[in-house]
Amino acid sequence: MQRQTIISKSGRTKKTCRITELTNIFYFNYHDRQNIQKPDACFINVQTKFIFVTGGVMSGLGKGVTTSSIAKLLQLADQKVSCIKIDPYLNYDAGTMNPVAHGEVFVTEDGGECDMDIGNYERFLNQNIPKSHNITTAQVYSSVIEAERKGEYLGACVQIIPHVTDEIKNRIKKIAEDEKLDFLIVECGGTVGDIESLPFLEALRQIRVEEGPQGVIFVHVTLAPSLDVVGEQKTKPTQHSAQELRRIGIQPDFLAVRCSSPLEEKTKKKIAMFTNVTTKDVLSCHDAKSIFEVPQILYDQGIMDSIFTKFGKVGMVNTSANWDEWNKIAKNMVNHEDHKVKIAMVGKYVTLADSYVSVNHALKHAGAQLGKSIDIDWIDSESITDYDTLSNYDGILVPGGFGIRGSEGIIQTANFAREKNIPYLGICFGFQLAAIAFARNVLNLEDSNSTEIKPDSKNPVVDLLPEQQSVSDMGGSLRLGANNILIKENSKAEKIYNSKLISKRHRHRYEINAKYIPEFEKNGLIFSANSDDHKRMEILEIPNHKFYLGVQFHPEFNSRPGFPEESFVSFIKAASEEY
Repeated sequence: MQRQTIISKSGRTKKTCRITELTNIFYFNYHDRQNIQKPDACFINVQTKFIFVTGGVMSGLGKGVTTSSIAKLLQLADQKVSCIKIDPYLNYDAGTMNPVAHGEVFVTEDGGECDMDIGNYERFLNQNIPKSHNITTAQVYSSVIEAERKGEYLGACVQIIPHVTDEIKNRIKKIAEDEKLDFLIVECGGTVGDIESLPFLEALRQIRVEEGPQGVIFVHVTLAPSLDVVGEQKTKPTQHSAQELRRIGIQPDFLAVRCSSPLEEKTKKKIAMFTNVTTKDVLSCHDAKSIFEVPQILYDQGIMDSIFTKFGKVGMVNTSANWDEWNKIAKNMVNHEDHKVKIAMVGKYVTLADSYVSVNHALKHAGAQLGKSIDIDWIDSESITDYDTLSNYDGILVPGGFGIRGSEGIIQTANFAREKNIPYLGICFGFQLAAIAFARNVLNLEDSNSTEIKPDSKNPVVDLLPEQQSVSDMGGSLRLGANNILIKENSKAEKIYNSKLISKRHRHRYEINAKYIPEFEKNGLIFSANSDDHKRMEILEIPNHKFYLGVQFHPEFNSRPGFPEESFVSFIKAASEEY
């Protein structure tokens, strides 16, 4: 038999059916009833295998890393793979969320402001993930309400089941079909037991019923803490979490158990006994030097053989020539402690390291490429007063940000790096405030500022993008996504990128005020790249400085392990005196 999904003319999935080779009669499975009819529909083969990753006990256990690692293993087995992140919050996307509370906002090539786990997927798989792969409650409910207003439900009482759950399933299955994937790994955010995630978990449960046991696998990420006073690995949190998952109708196939040291065999057996998961499928996800070692940790425990067996792909080759390359990259991410480079990251959201997770990774990617260990100190730009301490660092990096808070500290930091000839890399906000620092201290332009910070500035060196003048909504309204950038000949930027044309991702609302550019360039700061037919300044540099570079775009979103972004490599080279 062949399993297919019926798609109505409106594009909404109606029912899942089985089709025999000998008849055109359609058998619909509804609670063991079979209704025979001939619908007005077309047919789309559903060949993708689904792996759903859920989390229990507490947040922050590493569902994103587990999802990315499983995806990487399948990719290394020559499967076409992608990932989806489900976020149960009511925000339409991550664009208006505070990075200190939620982590960084990751920007995709197509302009999505997404959860930071999308960045994990891109770095592990070395492939772009579109914004459609970050599904939120607001997106789902907006679509359902819009359809109801258009009368698409034909007078039905619109409910969580089936209308909301159908919308969730449609989004997941459409991605699988559109991209012709062998495997789609879906990470459900939140913790099992949260009210917010219940409609998503119900939708995933329904997909398992529709696709059958050889079409769907559930991986549940839990915790086995070790109490110092007792000295043993405790299984009760995992038992309760799996019990909660079963209560809503989902039996996990694998348990990925986070722990500080490898799970003991007796611990695995105890967990297996009380969760109805076989011992070999209780996986130890113990601490590692690098998250990029996790695929190997899971592989060594036989996860690939188990996955292919559960999916009925017995005998499928689960190794490939890509393994050597990946393991080389993973190994290169660690073990450089004898060559340390100290970087001061001066920013606004430093109380949570995940606020700048892509920048942190990009620095380490560059360090690995150069055989260096990167030591990052996060310095709050709002509280810094002793700028002389910055002389203790090999380089200074200012990441992106918004608003007035901490801006003066960044301006002073950028000026200090220029005066002391310390390698400086400014990203987005760090690019804009570096220009302001130069205007104040070299051009002697009184009251130089950004109109974001001081709307009535006498010298608005940084001003609102013209197309933003009429924008009133905060969410999704910035200049977002990839744009082509032209680089000037014989500039440092051209040397860094070895190209006159690059494409980089953006997330900003303000830009360099063009009327000040002649004064800047007359006094030693040049704008060496532009975009949008020379309207937008994209890169600034000071040619006679050891390394002083500001970029309006976000280079960190293009950096991957083994393929570091060029500006970070050049920055670390300069910081280690190899530039």
